[in-house]
Amino acid sequence: MSRFVYGVNPVLEALKAHPADVVRVLVEERRSQGAERVARAAAEAGVKVEQIAHGDLQRRARGGVHQGVGAELAEFRYAELEDLLDQTFLLVLDGVTDPQNLGALIRSAHALGAQGVVLPKDRAAGIGPAAFKAAAGALEHCPVARVTNLARALEQLKEAGIWTIALAADGEKDLREIDLRTRVALVLGSEGSGVRPLVRKTCDHVARIPMGGKVGSLNVSAAGAIALYEVARQREHYPSRA
Repeated sequence: MSRFVYGVNPVLEALKAHPADVVRVLVEERRSQGAERVARAAAEAGVKVEQIAHGDLQRRARGGVHQGVGAELAEFRYAELEDLLDQTFLLVLDGVTDPQNLGALIRSAHALGAQGVVLPKDRAAGIGPAAFKAAAGALEHCPVARVTNLARALEQLKEAGIWTIALAADGEKDLREIDLRTRVALVLGSEGSGVRPLVRKTCDHVARIPMGGKVGSLNVSAAGAIALYEVARQREHYPSRA
């Protein structure tokens, strides 16, 4: 089953990272400068470019901001958890249901040095067009694994020598007090109820982000970006842009 992605940056990144996976590129009749860039990149990669009527992309993007560009790609290939066990910095998401939050978190994870993301198969958003758009190309470089039992997956990470740290507003420790320079996996919960009790109990630490305002919590995407930055700050490591 093919997948559909839209937006200038996601399509360009797909053409750059995995051109063999791009079945065809779709551009609207009235091309923007961004659409022209995509059409040139597709031609250079040997990918078929088709011109479509105004409004077709809006329908296929289901109201998303497509910028006059879309692409059909081969089915997204999830990684296996075993593929991530030798990594040093992972993000684990326990039931994030908004695909835009999912994509934004993957984008932040990749930008701040995380080497993979772990998702549950049930009661959570999967990788679809909206997540691709929000990830802005990060999904072409950041492996994502889906697991049936998240608590068991965390046990596997711990057995592999990875420390697991759940984020919660009532966490016992300030995240800054935890040594994040070792092999770590940050665990974030769903938009409504946060990290589930069994998942939380499985983690080595439960940490909080210090807050000084009157609002008691952050959106999961914002909280994730802050926590990921704290790991990167302690490790003084950012991915190479080469």
